[in-house]
Amino acid sequence: MIGILIVTHGEIGTALLASATQILGAAPAQVATLSVWRQDDPDDLVLRARELMDGIDVGDGVLILTDIFGATPGNVVSKLLADGKVEGVSGVSLPMLLRVLTGRDGSLSGAVRRALSGGAEGLVHMNTDRCCDG
Repeated sequence: MIGILIVTHGEIGTALLASATQILGAAPAQVATLSVWRQDDPDDLVLRARELMDGIDVGDGVLILTDIFGATPGNVVSKLLADGKVEGVSGVSLPMLLRVLTGRDGSLSGAVRRALSGGAEGLVHMNTDRCCDG
């Protein structure tokens, strides 16, 4: 099973994981969060992230989800990437996280595709995309 690390500003990742746990009915295995605060040293964050990854990777790789590309959490993630072993996706959202958590027994590249599709399909202009009209 692919490990999931959520690296975000403040408690965003923790809140997303708590919400996903509530929806799924149980805490998902091999998932960790790293909260990034203004006063954190980026080098220390990289070390903490590596420690968390060691605890969730059982050999199938780790998918890191982060909130904003180019901000401190995203910059930390960029220092951890390794093709085929550690992949990163920015723009984490609850639909993205749920999509990944419900299908991560396949390949790491498949988990990346699920993250991207879950995030994109979670964006709906509800006034015009009337998916639920009878």
